[in-house]
Amino acid sequence: MRTCGILMPIFSLSSRGGIGTFGKEAYRFVDFLKASKQSYWQILPLSTIGLGESPYQSDSAYAGNPYFIDPEILIEEKLLTEKEFKSFDFGGDTHKVDYAKISANRFNMLKIAFERFTPNDEYNRFCDENAYWLNAYARFLTIKKAQGGAHWSQWSEALRDCDETTLKNFENEHKADIDFHKFVQFKFSQQWFKLKEYANQNGIKFIGDIPIYVSYDSADVWAEKGQFQLGKDFKPTMVSGCPPDAFAEDGQLWGNPLYDWKKMKADGYSWWVKRLKYALKCYDVVRIDHFRGFESYYSIPATDTTAKNGKWVKGPDMSLFRQFKKEIGENLPIIAEDLGFLTPEVKKLLKNTGYPGMKILQFAFDGQSDNDYLPYNHPKNSVVYTGTHDNDTIIGWCHSATENEVKNAERFLNGKRNDGFNWVMIRAALMSPADTCILMMPDLLALDSKGRINTPSTVGGNWDWRIDSFCINDWLSKIIADNTALYGRDNK
Repeated sequence: MRTCGILMPIFSLSSRGGIGTFGKEAYRFVDFLKASKQSYWQILPLSTIGLGESPYQSDSAYAGNPYFIDPEILIEEKLLTEKEFKSFDFGGDTHKVDYAKISANRFNMLKIAFERFTPNDEYNRFCDENAYWLNAYARFLTIKKAQGGAHWSQWSEALRDCDETTLKNFENEHKADIDFHKFVQFKFSQQWFKLKEYANQNGIKFIGDIPIYVSYDSADVWAEKGQFQLGKDFKPTMVSGCPPDAFAEDGQLWGNPLYDWKKMKADGYSWWVKRLKYALKCYDVVRIDHFRGFESYYSIPATDTTAKNGKWVKGPDMSLFRQFKKEIGENLPIIAEDLGFLTPEVKKLLKNTGYPGMKILQFAFDGQSDNDYLPYNHPKNSVVYTGTHDNDTIIGWCHSATENEVKNAERFLNGKRNDGFNWVMIRAALMSPADTCILMMPDLLALDSKGRINTPSTVGGNWDWRIDSFCINDWLSKIIADNTALYGRDNK
């Protein structure tokens, strides 16, 4: 069945609190998707954010971003008052997230709600069901605060090494702080799953993201050091990244610790199985980020300042995905983010898993007829995008791509760069043979580079684009619905 969806980050939604949330604008966007005859709402990782506000540098593979908790719902629950909410400054720019002000005030607001909260059966059930990650995460954040924000590798030996007696004593002394972090994750989960239920009831499925790596300074690495490539001093010897490519001349130095795949295989990849099971509970479809890293991963010396000197090292390959099929299910709803340098081995892995890969139209116009991203080369079992969160918008691309690329696109798509070229490329994606088409919300609004979500290998000025509430309207939904139906992708 041919389907379509829209990529729209949660943080980009309009709201009164300086950043998009799981509140009324999220429900309104579900209604917009339904009216637009869409099947999917693709979002970026819901995880906590790290360096440069990136959701791909989270301090947990499980924890949700507290900023997405909607204050107005807390007011309805009488955990917060309107006056208290208005007393916090979350930034006044409706087009950009002011992370400095959000960071300075959001947790103070949530602490007011926590002080009024009385644990109930739903809360206790949440804590019990998620204890396998929640306990370590709540401890991690509380210890980190008590240690003045120091990296876990710099904590006292007993805390760094997770000595159970020391941790129990610490927990008894800091119970309120630990309970606060559990409350935050409970509220995040409660609000998210209510939104997901509403979306599913209205025929909309969520496509969520699972980043391949976690941050070095994370609860995951601290609590399960044996799953990662760390030296005797618990510091990584090699770190993650990507080689030089079209995105970055020096490559991308992500800096995440690499997995110890041999140890993971020995225990049946239990760490990854638990992680994927949780992701499939949170989302209807999971996009696995940097899929090619499972065939071979790029390993960079931890002391390097660029990714130029890295090397490819063999990954778990099909053995990991056989384990997924064995323990979770045969036909898992997974999208493989297979962008970048694709070797025959990576293509073989993708074929063997049966997962659809991604086709990006902005990569299609180098003038080569065998370019995999040209629409007539798209396999049915794939997902076509005009661009992703790491790309410029279509209008921005017309100015940032090479002149030859833009001219090739104009010829191929029979359109002109200064004449509604966003819709020219959108229609090309909609008519692709690919089963699924995902459109970027900034492109549907014809935004230039100001609507770009992320520029790889840069820190600052990313992950902060926001939409005006009036942009979600019946006029636009009818245009999207008509084009979606024209190319046989309407949600019937």
